[in-house]
Amino acid sequence: MSNELNLDYSLLTPEFCLGGLAALILALDLFAPRFRKEWLPYLTAAGLVAILVLSLGWVNKESDFAGLIFIDNYTTFFRVFFIASTAVVALASAHYVQARLSNPGEYYALLVLSTIGAIYMAASRELLTAYISLELLSFCLYVLVSFSTSDRRSHEGGLKYMLLGAFASALLLYGISFIYGSSGSTFYDEIAAAYAGGTDGFELGLLMGLVLVLAGLGFKVAAVPFHMWTPDAYEGAPLPITAYLSATSKAAGFALLLRLFSGAFMPVRDDWQWMIAALAAITMVVGNLVALQQSNIKRLLAYSSIGQVGYMLMALAALSSASASALLLHLSGYVITNLAAFICIIAWYNLTDKEEIRGFRGMAERAPLLAAVLAAALFSLSGMPLFAGFFTKFILFQAVASEGFLWLAVIAVTMSFVSIYYYLMVIKEMYISEPEEPGRLQVPVLLSGLAVALVAGVFYVGIYPRHLLEVAEEATKLLFA
Repeated sequence: MSNELNLDYSLLTPEFCLGGLAALILALDLFAPRFRKEWLPYLTAAGLVAILVLSLGWVNKESDFAGLIFIDNYTTFFRVFFIASTAVVALASAHYVQARLSNPGEYYALLVLSTIGAIYMAASRELLTAYISLELLSFCLYVLVSFSTSDRRSHEGGLKYMLLGAFASALLLYGISFIYGSSGSTFYDEIAAAYAGGTDGFELGLLMGLVLVLAGLGFKVAAVPFHMWTPDAYEGAPLPITAYLSATSKAAGFALLLRLFSGAFMPVRDDWQWMIAALAAITMVVGNLVALQQSNIKRLLAYSSIGQVGYMLMALAALSSASASALLLHLSGYVITNLAAFICIIAWYNLTDKEEIRGFRGMAERAPLLAAVLAAALFSLSGMPLFAGFFTKFILFQAVASEGFLWLAVIAVTMSFVSIYYYLMVIKEMYISEPEEPGRLQVPVLLSGLAVALVAGVFYVGIYPRHLLEVAEEATKLLFA
């Protein structure tokens, strides 16, 4: 059997490089003089950019490693996506970590290692490989969420995240056992072939497996009712890790869901379509309505992200080539927008120690660039024209409606209007309320540059999205070949 497997380790070169980068960061943190540790975030970002460029060597190439990991445009898309997101978070962490956290080497090394798990979640073509990849990402995040040893909320959020995460992992493994029992395999293509031949005699086992797998992965992407860890983890985590949770963690979950359901479970689409449609509807409604009650910016963005998960789940319910590419487009626009928002929040918190919404009073007077970028990001999240969120939502809702889920699209549009209210609450504090303290604040050049670059991406996707949509279509094309 081993002679039939493709064991070309060169296919995994970017991940080997990521592992080497994590080891290098730990070594420098251990042996370098203390004053040089301030260079770790820049070394991390530079190494990630180099690995990102290396990853582009697999564009338009298709191969598999031992039948477990598939390297194609879909994997390459998410390699670039996750590595770029981690590089931005590493740079955004520089001032925050230096001022507020100890052990910077472990912090940046865990960020890099979690990226490996996220990439393999997208690349896996076998259930246990996907599970191990998910656990690698999750264990890194458990530590990172509770990394702020001086903040009690960080301990509480990390503990809740870990305990509920362990429960969700048990559900997922139990679901995998049902899928294996009903199909006789854990490989996506073999599962699909088994189900294509009919499900007579094991309908209940298949249904139980689908329910448990959806529950386990629903926790990872924070779908209602598996979302209870999200506001506490978002509020307790160090701010850059909150940004990372909202970007890489959710994107990795959807990368796995899309590969899994378009591959293994497509022949039994009728058995799971209604489940995901119901999850999408309740997630959109709960996320956006509860966000109206929030007074902390991190908790507000936590519930906002839950609402966004509902929009993304619609694409899975209406799974097709068009909805898959629309999902990748929306995911990209959402992550760029969310990172832009969090860069501004991190910079403001570094300068003022404030994360309550009322603490943003007068931000337009004291830090006008940050206020402008944050306002643009919030308008984009709500789906206003000219911003990334408008076009990506338009394409997504259109793809969902064309697959017969017009009622879901109507709920999504309604909830998008609701979201405008709580985003405007923040913008009102920034532009209308008087500042609590006078005087301009000096924002570091690094964070100002990141904010400007990301908001440029928000406008680029909103005004000229054609290129990104073509990339998304190319990435998802093979899923439905």
